[in-house]
Amino acid sequence: MSKILFVMTGADHWTLADGSTHPTGFWAEEAVVPWRALRAAGHEVVVATPGGVLPPVDRASLAAEVNGGRERADEIAGALEEMTELRTPVKLAEVDLDDYAAVFYPGGHGPMEDLAVDVESGGVLVAALDSGKPLAVVCHGPAALLAAVRPDGTNAFAGYRAAAFTNEEETQGGLAGRARWLLQDRLTEAGVDVRAGEPWAPHVVVDRTLITGQNPASSAPVAGELLKRLG
Repeated sequence: MSKILFVMTGADHWTLADGSTHPTGFWAEEAVVPWRALRAAGHEVVVATPGGVLPPVDRASLAAEVNGGRERADEIAGALEEMTELRTPVKLAEVDLDDYAAVFYPGGHGPMEDLAVDVESGGVLVAALDSGKPLAVVCHGPAALLAAVRPDGTNAFAGYRAAAFTNEEETQGGLAGRARWLLQDRLTEAGVDVRAGEPWAPHVVVDRTLITGQNPASSAPVAGELLKRLG
């Protein structure tokens, strides 16, 4: 049916305020759940990363305790093995948005390290927004919106309502006090109207062509909204 572009982090660490690094990457559930839903509906997925590097999975996202038990964690890990697109990413700089019907950004702390400042990713986001194509972003993926800056210096998503990983969730996760910056704060500073839901509960915000989810639990409903837009 349609080709869907998955833009994913190439960063395997997140630099903290003291200069140390926290191991990370993409959050497995946030890639696997939408990928499965899109593939089941007959769509093709293409993965793109900065420089075409292999997207690293955050190993913490494969733990039983964050997946509701060992069985679910093993299921997510098995799906990653099936997701062969992860092993053949294209270079973000070589993406032609005309080839795709929609764009999706999973999270994990990785985007806080690279996509938040990646000019090529920012260009893809601005082009997707201006084209009217559906754009779905989840959890820490909205960090990439920070790089979507127009020539006049304004953020392309200023004035949009959005969900994103919240300060409260970062605090409960134990990393807020060590972070150089927090996603909710930085998005708000850029003019994005962040609408926070309950911590860790599914929460999706749709504003025009932008579909955003707050956390890993929001991956499935974000995918559902994207499929509605794809018809």
